Amino acid sequence: MAHRLLPVMLLLATAAAATACGGDAERASQVRGTARAEVAGIGYTSAQLLQALLQQPPGYRRAGEPDWGEYGSLKAIQNASRLQRETVLDKPRCGTGRPGGGVAGDVPAALVSFTGGSGLTATETLMGMSAGDAEKQVNARVPPGCLRFRSKVGSTWASHRVVEAPKGDIGEGSRTVGVATTGGGSRTRTWYVVFRGRHYLATITVFGPGATRADAERLARDALAQAERVLP
Repeated sequence: MAHRLLPVMLLLATAAAATACGGDAERASQVRGTARAEVAGIGYTSAQLLQALLQQPPGYRRAGEPDWGEYGSLKAIQNASRLQRETVLDKPRCGTGRPGGGVAGDVPAALVSFTGGSGLTATETLMGMSAGDAEKQVNARVPPGCLRFRSKVGSTWASHRVVEAPKGDIGEGSRTVGVATTGGGSRTRTWYVVFRGRHYLATITVFGPGATRADAERLARDALAQAERVLP
């Protein structure tokens, strides 16, 4: 199963899901994430990616334990996918497109979430991926017709406005997307940065009323520095 990176990452931020790892029930997915890397020659296992996650970025504290294993098995990704299925879009094509292809559910991955001041949530995800697949994600762009859309969860509608920066230079190439959401009597912002390194793809998502592009890109650069220190 392929997971669509853009919709899932936006829903992941909205869900602000807490993550945890450990225990026999999750060991199978962790082993499969390791095996997938070895068979595909990706170079990094989910266990290695776990060690390369951000530890304690300035201004944030960790929310629960990191999760690791196959991408599609991570709790936050499963929660986001469930929310995606429950969400109605006024432009259905904006939720069914596959910018840059898709992220296979069985790639090695690790994820950690943090909370900050003023209701901010930040999430980092590292995925073992070939250079070609990672480049597709970095080069993907939001379709022009999807820069404004509405969504409904239950009986509540929300309006979204998307902005996308030109291709950036974080790591071996990056993209930055922001979404301003109004609905349910509140306004929130989501910024996410996708960048690629050697044999991996990374995403940083910052969600909350005061989320900024500068903060998301700062965390992305911190995440790159951490990954470069840890990954061989």
